[in-house]
Amino acid sequence: QVQVVESGGGSVQAGGSLRLSCAVSGMSIGQNCVAWFRQTPGMERERVAVYYGGYYQRFATSVQGRATFATDAAKNTLFLDMTSLKPEDTAMYYCTIEPRPPGSVCPTRARDYTYWGQGTEVTVSS
Repeated sequence: QVQVVESGGGSVQAGGSLRLSCAVSGMSIGQNCVAWFRQTPGMERERVAVYYGGYYQRFATSVQGRATFATDAAKNTLFLDMTSLKPEDTAMYYCTIEPRPPGSVCPTRARDYTYWGQGTEVTVSS
């Protein structure tokens, strides 16, 4: 059984930083597509960043240069480090994992991901 658990959200002031954690059980974060999406009320989930092992990482234009990945292989956990946070980063952040063979292009749409966490809320005040 695959389980995805996010943590690390919170309230910060603009310019601050957060580390979001995505702990996965039942699938390896290093051999599948692991993505972070965010969603605000009334809007569709948008992909913020995606990771496949150490050689495939993509970031949305909105967070490019402000987001990086880190991993804890022993805990099968992927971290999304975000800096220079802006009020427009305020959203519910979801981690998701989708099985894909090596060399695949990871999906961009939320509906193409199978396993989701419950989300962690990020609020950035100006």
